[in-house]
Amino acid sequence: MRRYLYDHSTQESEPRHHDVIIAGAGLAGLYASLLLDERLSVALLVKDRLMQCNSSLAQGGVAAVTRSSDHTQKHLDDTLKAAKGLANEAHVRLMVEQGPGEIRQLADLGVPFDIDHRGDYYTTREGGHTEKRVLHCGGDATGEHIMQALIRKVREKANVQLMENCFLLDVLTTHNGEACGVAVTGKETTQLLAPHVIIATGGIGQAYQNTTNQPGITGDGIAAALRAGALAKHMEFVQFHPTAFFDTSEGKTAFLISEAVRGEGGLLRNHKGEAFMEKYHPMKDLAPRDVVSRAIATEMHQAGKPMVFLDITHHSRDFLSRRFPTIFNNCRAKGLDMSREALPVAPSQHYIMGGIHTDSKGRTNIPGLYVAGEAACTEVHGANRLASNSLLECLVFSRRCATHINHSKPPINKLQFPQTLSSGPAFDGDTGTLRQEIKSLMQIHGGIVRHGEGMKYAISKIQEKIAPLEQANMRTIAEAETYNIGLIALEVLQAALKRKRSVGAHFRTD
Repeated sequence: MRRYLYDHSTQESEPRHHDVIIAGAGLAGLYASLLLDERLSVALLVKDRLMQCNSSLAQGGVAAVTRSSDHTQKHLDDTLKAAKGLANEAHVRLMVEQGPGEIRQLADLGVPFDIDHRGDYYTTREGGHTEKRVLHCGGDATGEHIMQALIRKVREKANVQLMENCFLLDVLTTHNGEACGVAVTGKETTQLLAPHVIIATGGIGQAYQNTTNQPGITGDGIAAALRAGALAKHMEFVQFHPTAFFDTSEGKTAFLISEAVRGEGGLLRNHKGEAFMEKYHPMKDLAPRDVVSRAIATEMHQAGKPMVFLDITHHSRDFLSRRFPTIFNNCRAKGLDMSREALPVAPSQHYIMGGIHTDSKGRTNIPGLYVAGEAACTEVHGANRLASNSLLECLVFSRRCATHINHSKPPINKLQFPQTLSSGPAFDGDTGTLRQEIKSLMQIHGGIVRHGEGMKYAISKIQEKIAPLEQANMRTIAEAETYNIGLIALEVLQAALKRKRSVGAHFRTD
């Protein structure tokens, strides 16, 4: 693994100094920027444009205890059960106990949570939950509404500089191994120096052929942190959402069909029209996601078909258009009325439970480097994320990152100018073809089911394919993204190969 993608010769301006740099402007990055002390100069880096992130796509909602019939101990128990014994119980307890306060904070910030006829939060169940505790906005547009509210507030903060179309190349470190900033490119290539760096760049979706993730989610922050020497954990645990809409005209998954559809009584049916989940789990269609995804994969294999069906036709058109307006309209655009026809669905890569390992304050093994959101492994998800716990994790642990930074004293003489290395000749390959080859290998050998020999083969082929990029003098974002995807793919496969026993989202056929 090369240390830097960044090359001194591309520097176009003098380094700029800040107190905190946040790479990523999804929920984790935005929330941290809002909670940082206003006396701190904050650079908030946006890879493309605001709202082009996975947080804005979140449909189902955010899980938290808000009903008197529920209790944080139940939420804790449900989370630990889904995690298959591999979650950090102390971190999970922090998350579920501090979650209700974060919901109140979001409401105070103007997030319009849906309300029932009694004036209480409208809550629903999703897979693995024993109580109705998933809150949502606009029916199935939770992420969009939360993001819009936070963006409005961030724009009001004079100490936060929003930098759109700003691609993270590297985490910079001093000779002593401390984080001291980042190298970025976009409108220009430069260094941003700061004693505190928060990585909040999201997941790894584009390492797979079929994913619910945004096109820009290429694992850049995780890869940059790994190159800087940060430690990863639980990278083998990749969650496939059971129900992405399968576009029969294109032969691939398209948009997400929220788990909340099954929370409102939707049933999975095979090609014979049979509701099949009762064969696989006592919780039937609301079983944990890894169980549902494997069940669907089994039914697809037995039928020799690329999809199954999700049937919610027992509800009226009026109910569905109000409860799931985004899904309803997306289906209509594909020529389907979900109140009259079962929807073709198939599993699609959705989330990674692993990431850069952090403590309860978001700190990594590199002094000054924090990670929050999906890029982090706080160990609250273990082997399988409980539905709608991801937004909650963003809120709780982003606050803990910001709080720790607010109370930290900047180290003396930390911002030494880092050593960066020039690389070799220009890359003359086709990044588009290379990326598709990696994604195909991951879909086949690093997906819902895995086999040792297949993973060894994929590791060997990916190492071979990215070898030219190891030495190349990278000049394009496409080259950097492709290399990042290759690094992430290797991390997932190598971690999966080491874990011999099937558990949670990691399932080995050998």
